[in-house]
Amino acid sequence: MTRPLAGQVAVVTGGSRGIGKGCALELGAAGATVYVTGRTLEEGTAPLPGTIGATADEVTELGGQGVAVCCDHRDDAAVEAVFERVRDEAGRLDVLVNNAFLIPKELTSGLPFWEVPISNWDDMIDVGTRSAFVASRFAARIMVPARRGLIANVSSSGAREYAWHVAYGVGKAALDKLTADTAHELAPHGVSVVSLWPGLVKTERIAMVGERMPGLDTSHAESQRFTGRAVVALASDPEVARRTGRAMPSRDLADAYGFTDIDGSLPDGPMHERPEGVPDSQPS
Repeated sequence: MTRPLAGQVAVVTGGSRGIGKGCALELGAAGATVYVTGRTLEEGTAPLPGTIGATADEVTELGGQGVAVCCDHRDDAAVEAVFERVRDEAGRLDVLVNNAFLIPKELTSGLPFWEVPISNWDDMIDVGTRSAFVASRFAARIMVPARRGLIANVSSSGAREYAWHVAYGVGKAALDKLTADTAHELAPHGVSVVSLWPGLVKTERIAMVGERMPGLDTSHAESQRFTGRAVVALASDPEVARRTGRAMPSRDLADAYGFTDIDGSLPDGPMHERPEGVPDSQPS
């Protein structure tokens, strides 16, 4: 099997489950060493299944090397320690996937912004937009001297159209601006930055609540690993700099690079109509 990222090193934030787990697995299947960050160490301590250790083990089973690192992305010192560990152990960093995100219970409640807790803003901006900025800062300190690297920010079409919750959309719009501006400053140093827009994703959350969501059609949804395939394609592209600073649907990159989902299908791409008032659903 061809492993285009053999010898390379990646960090995936929020990799216990969901899109982050899928990105970690695809990077592992491509041969990379993947540091998987998150807060869940043991099953049963979070409302959804998945742990950083289980993801790291699957990365190794797929042909990479998985390394689980417990990290709360609200804690800047803990985040810095992750990248210091990567520098000390691996001596390089080729890919950062900023996926960590905190989903408040009100996200898909359908409540207007004036009826949800103010803490919703802090949750999604702090562990989302701000955490991507912090991780990118520490990653850049490794990538810039090496004059190489890719930072992929998991964003959403909600950056440009209403989706789920005011703070969610504002955070994703800010994340895409973060992509554009960090790309501008990193371009002279050989480091590329992109935002990726998944569509509806068959995550653990969707699997858990799907029966209570009769209006949600997942027949053309993405697997958790589809966006990970986009990350691998970008990381393997010697001309990735031509895409730096842009926000792109993972589905469009499938057309550009010729990859499919794990079952050989091509999903629909970003959602433009989202169910309203559905508790516990998974945003995209």
